[in-house]
Amino acid sequence: MTTPLAEKIKALILAHGPISVTDYFSLCLADPEHGYYKTREPFGQSGDFITAPEISQLFGEMIGIFLVQAWQRHGEPSPVNIAEIGPGRGTMMADILRVVAKLSPALYEAATVHLVETSERLQKVQQQTLVAHKFKISWHDSFDTLPDGFLLLAANELFDAIPIRQFVKTAMGFKERLVGLDADGELTFAAGVAGIDPDLLPPAAQTAPLGTAFETAPARDAVMAALSERIRTGGGTAVIIDYGHMATGLGDTLQAVYAHRFDHPLAHPGQADITSHVDFEQLARRAVAEGLQINGLTYQGDFLIALGLAERAAALGRDKSVETQDNIRADAERLAGAGEGKMGELFKVLVVSSPSVALVPFQK
Repeated sequence: MTTPLAEKIKALILAHGPISVTDYFSLCLADPEHGYYKTREPFGQSGDFITAPEISQLFGEMIGIFLVQAWQRHGEPSPVNIAEIGPGRGTMMADILRVVAKLSPALYEAATVHLVETSERLQKVQQQTLVAHKFKISWHDSFDTLPDGFLLLAANELFDAIPIRQFVKTAMGFKERLVGLDADGELTFAAGVAGIDPDLLPPAAQTAPLGTAFETAPARDAVMAALSERIRTGGGTAVIIDYGHMATGLGDTLQAVYAHRFDHPLAHPGQADITSHVDFEQLARRAVAEGLQINGLTYQGDFLIALGLAERAAALGRDKSVETQDNIRADAERLAGAGEGKMGELFKVLVVSSPSVALVPFQK
């Protein structure tokens, strides 16, 4: 089976030669004609994956609680920009704002809300989801157009969708991985000639077997740098949540999800969601280099439980049917638990801020 984008990529390769994994990743998600985010509704039961805010309101509520506490620890500055990059259907922001309005009317009053969203289709969905707060909300095509001043920023599953570069260990050292054509004219992975600065490789690379992959993400680094600079100049806190690893390492994490199942990354370009694991150590390194404080890097499960997930789940289930209570418990377990199908350990939370403040739940 082929896809319109697969045919377009094959034609590109025939004309100009193999393309980098970065370019392939970008085309799959953002090709103006056939890209996944341009043509699909990726979120929810009918899409290819379900994000944490779509599982349960508990997730956005915990982020809301965290942002209220962060604002208080920063000394309750006013005015405040509350922003989200890549807000999906607006579900998380709706849950955040409901909690903010309830817990801290002063913060709700002082805040304007900014959604960084490039898809017009998703902007319309977000407008419907957030209609109760419509007078507070502005949309931005780019992070650069956010107003100056104090910022509380949330980004859930943003970085995993920013393209990576891959290098593969060959007899000639690590060489950039490319997407080319095999003898039958089908898409295949191949090693190119471009190498990588050995200083960027982790120590384990020296003894790793041939065929071992190493991933770098200059585009993610650039986004983290821009975000960090913005927080350093205006003050504020960012909470970044994604799946990935705590420490820079080796391995191929490029993956595709098609109809809720893992798919080969080259199988359905444009029709499958394509992502890779986020290197949180590198994001933290970049934030420190930009002069930010790392408040904490932890597992999503530990973060949510420390903010009161279990208590909130119990309160949500109070006076409800046994079935509803079981469902709420199951949702909380999916968000915070460990193991197959659960997000608590796979997903990590990085919190950075400026100026330095002690933030719950990392420091009491």
